[in-house]
Amino acid sequence: MTFDLAQLLIDAEIFKMVLHTINGFIVNDETLALNVIKEVGTGEFVSHPHTSGNFRRIQSHSDLINRQARDAWVAGGSKTMADKSYEKAIHLLENHIPDPLSQEEADYIRKIIEDAEKEYGVK
Repeated sequence: MTFDLAQLLIDAEIFKMVLHTINGFIVNDETLALNVIKEVGTGEFVSHPHTSGNFRRIQSHSDLINRQARDAWVAGGSKTMADKSYEKAIHLLENHIPDPLSQEEADYIRKIIEDAEKEYGVK
């Protein structure tokens, strides 16, 4: 059996984005920005400080997804989501030091393994 850690990181990133959306958005006077709508009228809202400030705060954040303009992305090396995912997976494999399990957690896992071994006649 094979397992792609980079794909796991991509899946986790997508899950975070979905969860961010499912959690909903705050709707109040500040987020509706009726005062900005009145101020701008029929103009554009993208360059307004309220829009840019809230967009950065509300949008989901990602280490793997590049939201730069294409020229900036190309200038930065044109790394795809897969490229960045493999780099992150390798970095984690080489550098991550997991917290040790408590004795209670280790005993619980050991019991699960022993029960499975009995059930399947492995031991």
